[in-house]
Amino acid sequence: MNQRDLELALKKQRLVLRSAALRVHLTREAGQLKPAFSTVDQIREALSWIREHLHIIAVVSAAALVARPRTLFRWGRRGYFVWKALRSLRQRISTP
Repeated sequence: MNQRDLELALKKQRLVLRSAALRVHLTREAGQLKPAFSTVDQIREALSWIREHLHIIAVVSAAALVARPRTLFRWGRRGYFVWKALRSLRQRISTP
């Protein structure tokens, strides 16, 4: 084995070791994000449930409208503004 081949083999070995160390570091760092991803997953599941059970939401909303219309309108207005803000934020994020 000549000098150049030996240097290339050593360089390859150093790169492999560095890659392994970086993988360990990335795994450790990604573990800190797990609670945030867990929360996002729960929100996504809740939204999916709401989409699948709109009829239940409609019945509860109608009952709340009959029982407490002022409260329902107040919460509806808040929900509308939150929805508009999230929609605007999503458009800003997706637009380069």
